[in-house]
Amino acid sequence: MPTDVTKAELIRLIIERLNNDLELFVNAAKTAHEAAIDEENQPDNKYDTTALEASYVAQGQANRAQELRRSIEIYKQLELSEKNEKIRIASLVTLGDQSGCQRKMFIGPTEGGLKISTESGDVTIITSLSPLGKNLIGKSVDDLIDISRGAAQICYHIVNVT
Repeated sequence: MPTDVTKAELIRLIIERLNNDLELFVNAAKTAHEAAIDEENQPDNKYDTTALEASYVAQGQANRAQELRRSIEIYKQLELSEKNEKIRIASLVTLGDQSGCQRKMFIGPTEGGLKISTESGDVTIITSLSPLGKNLIGKSVDDLIDISRGAAQICYHIVNVT
């Protein structure tokens, strides 16, 4: 049976994933920039926007790369405590639902929605600004939280907080 991932290991995996994503976005921005300045993509007439569109793509890719750089630095500086009684940023939370399924969530400062695969299962990064994150902040083990998902109401039981 695999052991639970530590928060330090999880942070290492998050930073590794963000660095991989950063490399992809930097390469994509370079490729889009090259397309924007390529002689073959220069406009033949006022309706030809190929180079302009490529420059917009390059700028978007460069902006995302900058966001990833900031997130990597934030995660590198994140202070971790071994055990939290109350859920806060940098808490690793195990939630159980009504059907007995359990999910692991990490309350991260950025990059909500990122899913990290570990030996003990997937961990989803959520931020304190998400609906679930807002409901979790300040709660403790054995607390119940209700989340609306469309017309459905889902009740989670907080199983563990580290």
